[in-house]
Amino acid sequence: MTRDYDALLLDLDGTLVGALDAIRPRTRAALEAARERGVRVMIVTGRSEQATIPVVEDLGLDTPAVVYNGAAVWSPTERRLVEERTLSNRTRDRSIDFGLDRDLVVAVMCAGAKYAVEPRNEEERFALRWMTDLRIVPPAELRRDRAIRVTLFSNGHGSSEQFAIELERAVDQPMYTTHFPMSVLPTHRDSELAVVDVHPPCLGKGEALRLCEELYGIPPGRVVAVGDATNDLPMLEPAGLGVAVADGMPEVLERADLVIGPRDSDGLAELVERLFLAD
Repeated sequence: MTRDYDALLLDLDGTLVGALDAIRPRTRAALEAARERGVRVMIVTGRSEQATIPVVEDLGLDTPAVVYNGAAVWSPTERRLVEERTLSNRTRDRSIDFGLDRDLVVAVMCAGAKYAVEPRNEEERFALRWMTDLRIVPPAELRRDRAIRVTLFSNGHGSSEQFAIELERAVDQPMYTTHFPMSVLPTHRDSELAVVDVHPPCLGKGEALRLCEELYGIPPGRVVAVGDATNDLPMLEPAGLGVAVADGMPEVLERADLVIGPRDSDGLAELVERLFLAD
């Protein structure tokens, strides 16, 4: 069989999995069949490695997973982070101070652990509840060495974009930020919180395209990338085929090459079957 693409990059939340991390049976079967035909399937996510490992293991993937929106790479064969960018102490501290000075919820993520201040209400508790391996600590204990990400939650900004702009101006350091309304997550549809993630400088999820070329000799033009949110655009736009799920964010639908069915459909399975399994 001659095919146009050799690698498939998949976002997790809102794309491959839903609220309970469930992968649709037809999608699971299609991915396994594609892998048997030599297609490189790679998870590319904003999640930490702790929250990503169960999905990677469930699928039996041996390709590295790009985590923290490109700031780190986890190897399922070596069972460790094989790449790990960290925030400078100045960027970390200014980001934390921005949050604490405004009475926001602040979380700091390092390899293998996450730390956050005590949530003050049920909405904040629910937001933090989904963080794997989270430890609640006093504000003074947030300044951890080798921090990969600082995450801030706010219900006082008009939009997550406005929130990110304000933070970037205040911190004024080299960094890579992503932002989103918490309501885009399947588990938080009713949330009014806006989220900004502060990472060290990187290509975002575009780091996955670099890995495909470095590890497997697959150029961006032979890669398919699938996602639903603006943090997916750094991998969707340079890929040979950038695909959005139908219930993704409007900005992504506008800039994708192709739109498939919503996450709770067999749209992803049909895409894999058409691109990689048709004889």
